[in-house]
Amino acid sequence: MSKKPALGRGLGSILPSNLPETKPLIQEIPLSQIEVNPFQPRTEFNEDALKELSESIRVHGIIQPITVRRLSERQYQLISGERRMRAAKLAGLQEVPAYVRTADDEQMLEMALIENIQREDLNPIEVALSYQRMIDELGLKQEELGDKVGKKRTTVTNALALLRLNADVQAALRIGDITTGHAKTMIGIDATLQQTLLREVISRQLSVRQTEQLAQELKAVKEKRTAPKAEAPAANPQQMHLNKVASQLEDKFGNKVRLSQGSAGKGEIQISFNSTEDLNRILEMLDL
Repeated sequence: MSKKPALGRGLGSILPSNLPETKPLIQEIPLSQIEVNPFQPRTEFNEDALKELSESIRVHGIIQPITVRRLSERQYQLISGERRMRAAKLAGLQEVPAYVRTADDEQMLEMALIENIQREDLNPIEVALSYQRMIDELGLKQEELGDKVGKKRTTVTNALALLRLNADVQAALRIGDITTGHAKTMIGIDATLQQTLLREVISRQLSVRQTEQLAQELKAVKEKRTAPKAEAPAANPQQMHLNKVASQLEDKFGNKVRLSQGSAGKGEIQISFNSTEDLNRILEMLDL
């Protein structure tokens, strides 16, 4: 069976080639001397999972060292391994094994993102926010970003599109109430319809296909409601006069009367009758 390729280029490929050490140095570093990574894209950590990891660390220790960069003689900054560091604190450890690397801020941000994607599977919103941060802070284009994280440009574009969703939909996606497939059906529709769809998906446990169909139906209904109504044709003064005369004649004869007139001024009068007697009555009124 072929080995599954690693996601992204990995940490080694973005570290500078001129580092003074050929291999990262592993040291036991006091937790009090390590500050968190300001570029950490993950913002939520499952407390139950942290407790399980801390129990494992209490029994077996930290099997995989964290990675830090040196800020000063007794101050370090975390590059990757925040879950392990948090769990070590829960386990009561005072020191942790750590790889000490050299990296600038740009490399820190790249490494933090790639490390998390490879090891912890950020939720889709955290991934999107991390991509956006790399674009904003590193001045990358989407294609360049895709190259750095080992993703196609379309994948990056689709991830960033999730940031156009309203806050409630993003929150539901973060905690797993809806899937990325559900969220994609809500992109491009207004916030009100997004809220309606979100409620329906969660309450009725709709599939992605059902959500897509409902989105189309709701959009069609809204478009019909907001479509501009056809304006009534402007009143024709000449026809208004003919209608008035026809109404007066109908009152006189008690029968339906139709008047028409062409542009040249010629026209005709049609008077309906119901029987021979009715016709004779009309003729008498006309003195015929």
